[in-house]
Amino acid sequence: MLPVWMCLLSGLLAGLLPGIGTEPQIPDPLVPTPGSNCTTATLKVEFSTKVVEHEYIVSFTGYFSAKARSLYISSALRNAGGELEWHIVPRENPASDFPSDFELVHIRKASPSSLLTLEDHPCIKRVTPQRKVFRSLKYTPCETEKWQSWQSSRSFRRTSLSLGSGFWHATGRHSSRRLLRAIPRHVAQILQADVLWQMGHTGSGVKVAVFDTGLSEKHPHFKNVKERTNWTNEKTLDDGLGHGTFVAGVIASMRECQGFAPDAELHIFKVFTNNQVSYTSWFLDAFNYAILKKIDVLNLSIGGPDFMDHPFVDKVWELTANRVIMVSAIGNDGPLYGTLNNPADQMDVIGVGGIDFEDNIARFSSRGMTTWELPGGYGRVKPDIVTYGSGVRGSGMKEGCRSLSGTSVASPVVAGAVALLASTVQNRELVNPASMKQALIASARRLPGVNMFEQGHGKLDLIRAYQILNSYRPQASLSPSYIDLTECPYMWPYCSQPIYYGGMPTIVNVTFLNGMGVTGRIVDKPIWQPYLPQNGDHIDVALSYSPVLWPWVGYMAVSISVAKKAASWEGIAQGHVMVTVASPAENDVGGELTSTIKLPIKVKIVPTPPRSKRVLWDQYHNLRYPPGYFPRDNLRMKNDPLDWNGDHIHTNFRDMYQHLRSMGYFVEVLGAPITCFDASQYGTLLMVDSEEEYFPEEITKLRRDIDNGLSLIIFSDWYNTSVMRRVKFYDENTRQWWMPDTGGANVPALNDLISVWGMAFSDGLYEGDFTLADHDMYYASGCSIARFPEDGIVIAKNLKDQGLEVLQQETAVVEAVPILGLYQTPSEGGGRIALYGDSNCIDDSHRQKGSIFHRVAPPTGVERPLSRDQTR
Repeated sequence: MLPVWMCLLSGLLAGLLPGIGTEPQIPDPLVPTPGSNCTTATLKVEFSTKVVEHEYIVSFTGYFSAKARSLYISSALRNAGGELEWHIVPRENPASDFPSDFELVHIRKASPSSLLTLEDHPCIKRVTPQRKVFRSLKYTPCETEKWQSWQSSRSFRRTSLSLGSGFWHATGRHSSRRLLRAIPRHVAQILQADVLWQMGHTGSGVKVAVFDTGLSEKHPHFKNVKERTNWTNEKTLDDGLGHGTFVAGVIASMRECQGFAPDAELHIFKVFTNNQVSYTSWFLDAFNYAILKKIDVLNLSIGGPDFMDHPFVDKVWELTANRVIMVSAIGNDGPLYGTLNNPADQMDVIGVGGIDFEDNIARFSSRGMTTWELPGGYGRVKPDIVTYGSGVRGSGMKEGCRSLSGTSVASPVVAGAVALLASTVQNRELVNPASMKQALIASARRLPGVNMFEQGHGKLDLIRAYQILNSYRPQASLSPSYIDLTECPYMWPYCSQPIYYGGMPTIVNVTFLNGMGVTGRIVDKPIWQPYLPQNGDHIDVALSYSPVLWPWVGYMAVSISVAKKAASWEGIAQGHVMVTVASPAENDVGGELTSTIKLPIKVKIVPTPPRSKRVLWDQYHNLRYPPGYFPRDNLRMKNDPLDWNGDHIHTNFRDMYQHLRSMGYFVEVLGAPITCFDASQYGTLLMVDSEEEYFPEEITKLRRDIDNGLSLIIFSDWYNTSVMRRVKFYDENTRQWWMPDTGGANVPALNDLISVWGMAFSDGLYEGDFTLADHDMYYASGCSIARFPEDGIVIAKNLKDQGLEVLQQETAVVEAVPILGLYQTPSEGGGRIALYGDSNCIDDSHRQKGSIFHRVAPPTGVERPLSRDQTR
C-alpha cells in the first residue's frame, strides 16, 4: 500500500533529479478519520476560549501587598491621560491575604497607549488579557459539513488531557479481552509500589497538589486530604465531573483502586468549575498559594500549545525554582509528531507520555520534538518518560472505580510515583525537580523499536528509580546522555541518514539537568575531544549553550559536521564533549559544587552523495503558532482551524521524509535564508507551505541558482483575502480581531519568488477528488496555477470552488483547474521547476487518512516525459 502523494512526489523528484535506485518502504496504513464513515454518535469533550472583555492581568516584578499594587496601578494610569474608567477586580480566594505578583484590573475603553503606559511603570512587568476557557461535553452525531463561525477547539488556553470517550463512558470494563488479561492488578501494584509499601514507604510527609476539578469532602478513598481550596467562582468544592477525583485517586487512593502514595498530604486545588470554566487569574493565584504552602509535587493533567503564554510559563518557572516538582501530561495529539503540549514541553517540568499495558506507545500520546527552536533550530527530546495511560483504573466521583485513557492519566501515575519516591529519601534536601527527573530518566526502561521522540527515556521503573534516588549524590547530567547517530530506531531521525562533507550541520539539542542547585553556570567552555584512533578528527563539533542554568536546567546545542578530509571517506567517527557545571553550595557559604559531564558522540560518515541525490528542505520560511495566526491548510478541518504544528520534515512531514530516504535521497534542513547555502551542492530545493516572505537578495540568488542547475519544487496552499476575513478570530493577547498573517501559504510571497519565470499561483480556492494516472487523489483547500510558461506542462482537473462555498454557501464545479505545472528552464544546464497548489496531501496533520492509501506499483528508475494528463 503506497500513498498516492508519495507517487506524486516521487514523480516530481524523479523528473527533476534523475535516477531512483531503491525500492520504497511501504508504510502502515492509517486508520480512517473518525466520522468519515460513522453511523453512530460519539461522545467527546470540546474546549473553546475567549477573552474577558475589559479585564487585564497586570504582572509585577515582585510580590507586593494589595495596597502597594493598587498604588502602582493608580500611578501608571494617572500618567496615561484621558478619562479612563478602571477598578481592581476583587479576588476572594485563599491567596487574597498574602502578597501577590499580579493584579486583575477592569479597564473600560483601554487603548494600546494606555496599556503601554501601564507596562512603562518600573514595577510592572507585563499586561495581558484575562482569559476564560470553556470545557464542554457533547454527543456528536454524523453530520453534513456546514460552514459556520470559526471557533478553535485548540485554543490559546490549556485544557484537560483526558480522552473524552474513554473517560465519560467509564464502566470499569475493557473492550479488548486481551487487554483484560493484561491488567490483573491496579496500576500502582503493576509498577511494584507494593514493594515500597512493604518497606514502610507510603508517601508520608509529602505534599501533593492536584490542580483539577475538585474533590468531594467525604470521599471514602482518601484519608489524608489536608486542604481543599476553591479558586473558582462556584460555592462548592466538590467535583461535579469526576476528573479531579480520578486524578487524585491514582495518586493517593487508599482502597479499591489504590493509588501510589495513600499517606501523602493531598492539597486539592479546584481550578475548573462544574460548568467546565476556568480563568488565567485563577491558575496564577492557585500557583502562588502552592508556593506559599511549600508544595512538593504538583500534577497538571492539562495542556495546550501556547508555550509563549508568558504569565503562565513564568509562573511555572517560579514554581520549580521553589522546589515544586511539576508533573504534566504531554498531550493527546498523537500519533502526529511535533504536538507536545505546554507546560510539559518545558525543560524543568517532567513531561509524561502514555503507553498501554502491553508496553506499546499509546496512539493518542503526543510525540516530540519540541517546537520552541523552529524555524531556525531543532527541537529537543520530549516526553521525558512514559507510563501506563490507557485503560487505567482510578477513583469514581463518589465511590467505586472507573477506567480512563489519556496522558492526563499517565501524568498522575508519575506524580503518584514521585510522591512515593520522595517519601523514601531520608534527606529531603536532596529531592528537587532536577534530581527527581534525573532518577526517573536514569532508571527508565528503554522500550524496543521505539524512538526517543515517542518514549523519551523510556518506561517508568519505580523500583530502579528508588534505588538510584536513595544512593543519589548531587550532580549535573544531560538529556539525552549521549549522541549516537548510528543507533536506530531510538535515535530517529538522526540515525536515519548518515552525515557527509558539505551537508548542513546535524543539530542535536541537549538539556542540562542540575541536581546541585536551582542556579548553576558552565565553567569555562565545553570542549570537544575527538578520539583519534576512532577517526574523531573526521568531524567538527560546534557548541552553543546557556552559560547560566536556571531553574535547575539549561541547554546545549551540538552542531555536528564532517571535516573536509573526510569528503570521500566512509566509516564511524567518535569523540566526546566535556563540560563542567558549578552551583553554589546551599549549606556551605562561599563554596561551590562542581560536576563534570561527558557527552559521547558517535556518527557514521559516507562520501558526499551526488548532487542529484541531495534535497534541501526550506525550514526557514516555515513559521508556526504562537508568533502569528496561521489558519489550517485544509479548511474542512473547522473544529481546529489554528495551524499550530510547526511544519518540519521530521514532524508533520515525517512520512514524506521516510519515503524520500527509502528512495535513496538525502534530505537536509535549511534553517537560514536562501542566501546562506551553496546551491551547487543540491539537486532540489523543496518549499512546502511557506509562510514567511523572501528578501530581494534571496529572490536574486535563487534565480541564479536555478540557472545553474538547481531544481525547485513548491507545494503551495490557498490564499484568498475574502476567505481570510471570514476565518478571522479575536486574539487573546492583543484584544483585537486578527486577520491571518497568510492564508494556508503566503502565495503573494511565492509569486514574488517565481514571477521571473512567468509563473504565479491564483487566489482561487479549490477542493475535490480526482484521478491522476489511475491514482485517486484529493485536493484539500488548494489554489490553482494562474500563470505558467507556454512551453511548460500543466495538468488541470475539475474541482469544486471552495471559496464560493465558504463565502456564499453555494456549490459550483470549475472545469479544468490547473493544479500541477512542470517546467524546464531554458538556460543551458538549468534546473527545473514544479508547482503544485496543495500541500495537504503530503502533510500528516491534514491529509485525508481514509482515502489516501492505494495499491500501486512501486516507482522504477525509468522515466518518461509527462503529458498534460499523465503523471508518474
